[in-house]
Amino acid sequence: MFSKLGFDIDTGRRVSDLSRAQQQMVEIAKAFLAKARVLILDEPTASLTEKETRKLFGFIAKAKADGVGIVYISHRIQEFAEIADQISVLRDGKLIGTVGAKETSEHELVELMTGRAIDKIYPDIARRPDGEVMLSLSGIHAGGVNGVSVDIRAGEVLGVAGLVGSGKSRIWRAALGLQPITAGQVTLKGRDVTGRPTRELLRQGIFYLPPDRKNEGLQMVATARENIALALTGRKDVSGPLGFLSPRRSRELADRIAERVDISPAYMKRAVVNLSGGNQQKVLFGKGFGQDRDIYIFDEPTVGVDMGTRSALYRLIKEIAEAGKAVVVISSDLPEVMNLAHRLVVFSKGRISAELDGAGITEENVLKHFFADTRSPA
Repeated sequence: MFSKLGFDIDTGRRVSDLSRAQQQMVEIAKAFLAKARVLILDEPTASLTEKETRKLFGFIAKAKADGVGIVYISHRIQEFAEIADQISVLRDGKLIGTVGAKETSEHELVELMTGRAIDKIYPDIARRPDGEVMLSLSGIHAGGVNGVSVDIRAGEVLGVAGLVGSGKSRIWRAALGLQPITAGQVTLKGRDVTGRPTRELLRQGIFYLPPDRKNEGLQMVATARENIALALTGRKDVSGPLGFLSPRRSRELADRIAERVDISPAYMKRAVVNLSGGNQQKVLFGKGFGQDRDIYIFDEPTVGVDMGTRSALYRLIKEIAEAGKAVVVISSDLPEVMNLAHRLVVFSKGRISAELDGAGITEENVLKHFFADTRSPA
């Protein structure tokens, strides 16, 4: 089945040792092996490459031709025109309407999903001219990364695009000490921090939002308030006379942060595992406001969340950048990273294949560098 789907999987490995994309492939293979009469696919392409997605769509078409009923749930609305017959749009737990896939444009879908026009989804983010270099990566070599150099500036959103496996996430994990650097230098606010422990780098003003919120970002059995409160640890205004956290002060600050990231007060006492994906992601964003940070690195900031939540998270990114912070947005969602970035680097085969700026950030420019070997400006 893996061979038919075109998925490169070592069947002898434990699923827990597989990447997020490979785990997704296993789930898809299980679904097709079940030979069900109704097949429900929930965000099946969230971690897949374009080639793997093509294979999946081929199998969906075959299953449909064989009389299988398909329910395909996705936030990637551009996929619907290719595989769907009709589209049902839900918002806030209510059915907004069902429309024909071929007769409905992406703009119309976005308006149904969010209640606002598409040009209101992505905010216009002001750029600070000549922002100070906050983080500099020079000639970084690590697993899957081959000599990457890039600067991150205050008041700027740096977009990072590339296919799965291109190195677009590994470079930042290496810089933060989550995987070893074999060569190169990481400079944080003028200081060499190459190879320093992750905890030390976070304490020096970096916030990292990982792509896998369940395994790396959140304590799933803790409440939303408890998760946000963890980010307050070490703040002098939260500690009591003996250094212990003040429960009252911690609760007040956590609730204030929750209001900022638009989490309903009713959800604050719930275990995160019982919240929707969108609310889980808001909790993860909330942790970034627990301390004063200079650099925010968002890796797949809106994975698996609805368009309404995306809009809210984009406004937070705008707020952070316009406050003079350095922001990095790593995303597999091309419209997202293109619309948020002031400057965009494209990764291919462990290297930066292009650096784009302003009007040069176009879909054509980005896509043509996905498979390139050398860096070129545009």
